[in-house]
Amino acid sequence: MTGKLLSLIFGLCFMAQIDAYSQNSDSIPAKRQAKPKVATNAVFKDSARLAIEAMPRTAARRSAILPGLGQIYNKRWWKVPLVYGGFVGIGLVYEFNQRQYKIFLKEAQFRQEDPSKANPAWKSYTDDGIIRVKDNYRRTRDLSLLAGVAFYAVQIIDAYIDAKFYRFDVSDDLSIKVNPFIQSGQGYNASATTIGFKVKLSL
Repeated sequence: MTGKLLSLIFGLCFMAQIDAYSQNSDSIPAKRQAKPKVATNAVFKDSARLAIEAMPRTAARRSAILPGLGQIYNKRWWKVPLVYGGFVGIGLVYEFNQRQYKIFLKEAQFRQEDPSKANPAWKSYTDDGIIRVKDNYRRTRDLSLLAGVAFYAVQIIDAYIDAKFYRFDVSDDLSIKVNPFIQSGQGYNASATTIGFKVKLSL
């Protein structure tokens, strides 16, 4: 009797182990999710490249301090006479219109206060004509001031752009390359394939 009971207990234990092993074999472990790869394509700039990138700001700042100094910094010596020639021309226009404005302003004042002091050279002009001529010289004088400010800004912009295109190659040795590529997918898109073209322009 005792032997049969031991045999029964041993049989039950053996069947329980077989059942547990079959359950573990049927179960499928969960697939681990692939962690996305973070691209670390950091761009490190050397001192020479940083100096070249700072050239436009330096040239513009120098032209703002002293007109033409940015052109000298860019080694465009031939532009310096043009810069100062423009300022001299605008200054001459301003001086001429300012001088004529004062002449006709005094003439208009003399005709209103004491006509005997009027300039005989302007007898052919009416009082309204004198005032119109005076206003015309004043308007041209004011426009010359605006032209001087605009020319000052233009020479700063010129120095900035000239330094900006310091590395720009305008020679005939220019090339363009088109290369096809095939890239396989990664992670969840492992079955996807990307086809494209790489365009490289050499300046």
